[in-house]
Amino acid sequence: MTAPLERDVVVVGAGFGGLYALHRLREAGWRVLVLERGDDVGGTWYWNRYPGARCDVESVDYSYSFSAGLEQDWQWTERYAAQPEILRYLEHVAERFDLRRDIRFSSTVEDARFSGWHWTVRTEDGLTVRARYLVMASGNLSEPRDPDIPGLAEFSGQLLHTARWPRDGVDLTGRRVGVIGTGSSGTQAIPLLAKQAAHLTVFQRTPTFSLPAVNQPLDPAALAELKRTYPERRRRARYSRNGQLRAWGEKSALEVTADEREKEYEQRWQAGGGGFIGAFRDLLDDERANETAADFVRGKIADIVADPDTAAALQPRGYPIGAKRVTVDTGYYATYNRANVSLVDLRANPISLIEQRGVRTGRGLHELDTLVLATGFDAMTGAVLAVDIRGTGPTLREKWHAGPRTLLGVMTAGFPNLFLVTGPGSPSVLSNMVVSIEQHVDWITDLLRHAAETGRPVVEADVAAEDAWVEHVNELSARTLFPRGNSWYLGANVPGKPRVFMPYVGGVGTYRQHCERVAADGYPGFRFAS
Repeated sequence: MTAPLERDVVVVGAGFGGLYALHRLREAGWRVLVLERGDDVGGTWYWNRYPGARCDVESVDYSYSFSAGLEQDWQWTERYAAQPEILRYLEHVAERFDLRRDIRFSSTVEDARFSGWHWTVRTEDGLTVRARYLVMASGNLSEPRDPDIPGLAEFSGQLLHTARWPRDGVDLTGRRVGVIGTGSSGTQAIPLLAKQAAHLTVFQRTPTFSLPAVNQPLDPAALAELKRTYPERRRRARYSRNGQLRAWGEKSALEVTADEREKEYEQRWQAGGGGFIGAFRDLLDDERANETAADFVRGKIADIVADPDTAAALQPRGYPIGAKRVTVDTGYYATYNRANVSLVDLRANPISLIEQRGVRTGRGLHELDTLVLATGFDAMTGAVLAVDIRGTGPTLREKWHAGPRTLLGVMTAGFPNLFLVTGPGSPSVLSNMVVSIEQHVDWITDLLRHAAETGRPVVEADVAAEDAWVEHVNELSARTLFPRGNSWYLGANVPGKPRVFMPYVGGVGTYRQHCERVAADGYPGFRFAS
């Protein structure tokens, strides 16, 4: 038997989180090995190559802040960078900071065991690594899920998933294409798929609130000015509500006139991006206020989509705007005005099964050459629980059987020296992920330095502190409209997954300040041992 590799830290994942963890921990003097299932860096931007894949955070903000040289040298070309550009950026980061030499690619982690004050990590291809610390930087949206529809395996045509898109792309010219799913991936892909396909059939399970991106090339002069002010921009983002410099309204939507509301919504709609949801301070807290925003978007859908029945089917009802992820698109609703696009409303006409030749609903068979699954991910916990992780007691899957439990989203009791990057119980998916990633990695690195300096290298979350944090996270979410959406924030898209609202809704800045106080006070809630 081959002796295990010895390292100080094993990091799982080579996306934004894993790359920064490698750089930061290595810089702090730790011997680090990153295990990545893909054959190069990129994480979600390596796998999600579907047409239209694009970030919904402005590119100048969806980028690392740890290197002034990197900030100044890299030239973003669009307001919202597309997948190829983001992947090139991460490849550049890996090259610039010589990260690949400490990454083992094509390595899917199978299990991890804690014993003898160390983690033993094994991959599917037989590699064993022994390390003091294990850092899961495997991503919040990185474990794709297929829909639970009878007969899916019987389809004889081309079957694609947006999160497993072929590396060299797909030519859909002249093909009859079906898409299941109208979340973020679907709303981005559908306009471009419609331009290729002979006919596109969209199978819509739940209508989506989608906002126009208003994407555009970045003006070189404006970009230069932004780079000049980067330090202050980054500082403000770190202590902002969601890690972005969006303007959040200070008034209630109910204390202004209908005309004032309409004007504010229209300005934000025309400006593009996700800032619409911050038009008034109470849109995510007050149902009546929220309905004014939802009704505005429904009105926009009715204006854009020519066929009244199709427009009605596309209008979301029954959940607050923002309670599910609000998508950002380019021409999504207008795509339904194309002669080669049809919408199947699965609420009125559900799928009964998938057959060899296509998708059968109650009203007949939709014959297809290609079926695209835009059905999303087992979000936030899926990639972590895909690994069989065993600490000092029950497995992580057993511990989290009723929902994830963490302290600050960073650690979970019973699993010493295991760290989560943007885990459940942290701002994570409700924030600019890069801002949250840098904060988590920096905080974890400082904690490990503290453990080493005090001669107590074993760190574990205290159960009582974890319980208090979980209760706090739940209390905050209960004050909002978020739990009213049957969304992947709650795990509702995965059959059998516990319905627990997973992100921390208190805000990026508030969360950061809390973490800073914990560190300044000597890490109460965390137990250290030698």
